[in-house]
Amino acid sequence: MFENLTNKFEEIFSSLKKAPSLDEKQVDEGLRNIRQALLEADVSLKVAKEFIGNVKPKVLGQEIIRSTSPGQMIVKIVYDELVKLLGENNSDINLNAVPPVPIMLVGLQGSGKTTTTAKLGKFLEKNKKKKIMMVSLDVYRPAAQEQLKSLGEQNNITTLPVIEGQLPADICRRAVSAANLSGAEVILFDTAGRTEIDLQMMSEIKQIESIIKPAETFLVADSLTGQVAAEVAKEFKNTVNLTGIILTRADGDARGGAAVSMKYVSDVPIKFLGIGEKIENIEVFHPDRIANRILGMGDVVSLVEKAAQDLGEENIKKAEENLKKGQFSMEDYLTQLRQMKKMGGIEGVMSFMPGVSKVKSQMDAAGIDEKIIIQNEAIILSMTKKERQDPKIINGSRKKRIANGSGTDAATINKLLKQFKMMSEMMKKMSKGNLKGMTDKGIPPELFNQLKQ
Repeated sequence: MFENLTNKFEEIFSSLKKAPSLDEKQVDEGLRNIRQALLEADVSLKVAKEFIGNVKPKVLGQEIIRSTSPGQMIVKIVYDELVKLLGENNSDINLNAVPPVPIMLVGLQGSGKTTTTAKLGKFLEKNKKKKIMMVSLDVYRPAAQEQLKSLGEQNNITTLPVIEGQLPADICRRAVSAANLSGAEVILFDTAGRTEIDLQMMSEIKQIESIIKPAETFLVADSLTGQVAAEVAKEFKNTVNLTGIILTRADGDARGGAAVSMKYVSDVPIKFLGIGEKIENIEVFHPDRIANRILGMGDVVSLVEKAAQDLGEENIKKAEENLKKGQFSMEDYLTQLRQMKKMGGIEGVMSFMPGVSKVKSQMDAAGIDEKIIIQNEAIILSMTKKERQDPKIINGSRKKRIANGSGTDAATINKLLKQFKMMSEMMKKMSKGNLKGMTDKGIPPELFNQLKQ
């Protein structure tokens, strides 16, 4: 996400940071480049112009021109304005109502409402410990109600049984009664969409709103539609009490224009991002963290949170104990590899790291890709338990057996053993609080060199 915009910003700031001082002409050129980068990312012209209009007077202040590090000061000003544009603070989901709390999801057809309903349901069950009931109000699209029912069954989320021929208003009333009887704490209403906004759709949504009185009304919008998504948000806000936006397919949106424009155009906060097809691929929208990602500063906080969520409390405690003891086995390395796969592989993890575009280009040039994770996992799985605990015993004949089992060769196994030795030494340093040798990108240079060999 934001790949194109991040690359542009990194290029612009790289040249500005190199300058020992900046005059007005250099500042104007830098701001022109920033404006162009925003427009190329599909940010609306109005938003781009206002953004530069807010940044320019602060950048041209005398204290900036005379600063010993003017490039850094410009980055800070742009960051602050970007956070304001994205919404300043992340807005938590509002569940402050008498249960069952009604939440309505609206949007155009094809934006991912039904899948997002299930994702949100799973998120609320896991993170808010709420009992959920999902309700499909889409009586028009063929198999729409069956789709939600299927998602509910696959993910153990209660779904209101379907009664053929029942109208949306009647389904709403039945859902509230059923939720009260079953003890559901939150009801998620998946409304019908159209290929474009029309009076019939808006009239139905207003009727549903008047019946269920939702605590939250989320617009589900496809981030790939860019400026169109922002305009759709504006239209929906004029019809219903829109309280938040969920941007879907954010992982496929290299430009990022929708996220940057939407809060400004609709004056409604983005609350969640859909970042993949799996049920757990939904994350809370944090404006400050997103601004960091856009400007190439990374988002290590989200990376750590994601790792903790995927790894589980028991595995985290075990990893902490091993770290304190300075122990690191092939089993631990295998856990790390599988963790990386869960988080989207090498590219998925790198997207959260500072200087992402530079690291990615280095990895591309070195020929480092996702195959390394799969290959190393196959090698470790071909080892015996004893070999995983003590890789030093792996001699020539053992390497031959492991190579046959993993479909690799002795040279590839040697490379893995070198990587493991380096990781093990790094873990020992970390257990003693010695992080010397870690780069500002968070990657030991020796390990990077080993990966590319």
